[in-house]
Amino acid sequence: MDLFLVAFGALFSIINPLGTVPVFVGLTQEHSKKERSKIAFWTALDVLIILLLSFFAGQYLLSFFGITLHALKIAGGLIITSSGFALLTGKFREHKGMKRKLVQEDIHTRDAISLTPLAIPMLAGPGTISLLITYNQDYNLNSEITIIICAILIAALSIYFILKSAHFIVKFLGASGINALSRIIGFIVIAIGVQYIISSVEEILSRILN
Repeated sequence: MDLFLVAFGALFSIINPLGTVPVFVGLTQEHSKKERSKIAFWTALDVLIILLLSFFAGQYLLSFFGITLHALKIAGGLIITSSGFALLTGKFREHKGMKRKLVQEDIHTRDAISLTPLAIPMLAGPGTISLLITYNQDYNLNSEITIIICAILIAALSIYFILKSAHFIVKFLGASGINALSRIIGFIVIAIGVQYIISSVEEILSRILN
């Protein structure tokens, strides 16, 4: 249960579906409620597939490029930390490569927005992918793998329900409420990134000293 809470908490914080709500609303203003629900479903499914591929195929990418786990943890920690700072400073959209002008252009130029820009890069970004590759290296027992997969599934479900309710969330919380939540989540994301860097440095130093 502890592993599930840690994995789901980390995934939810880094994915930050609440931070994607304003973008989703902007991209789907001209869609019907049924169409918005369909887009939310396909976005969640795309994210689920990306996360599962990252978790199961990540180790082969590490081997192919000759990247060590410690290097991945430090790099992932830096990416996660920068994402957290972007949330704290209110520049999450720009950090993900989604400037307001580009979002408005996407409304008129894209028929399907579930994969890009919503699933990639807004939700399943480098920080999430590096986190799951690290989990694949750290947790090898069948029971641990099952728990991680469950956390991924619940994270994907949360994305679906949050995006499906995006227009209601915006009306209920307003822009200030969403920004406040994003900043709280940003602080947690920074802590996760820093912890990954610290743990990697500690392991490297212990090997050198021993």
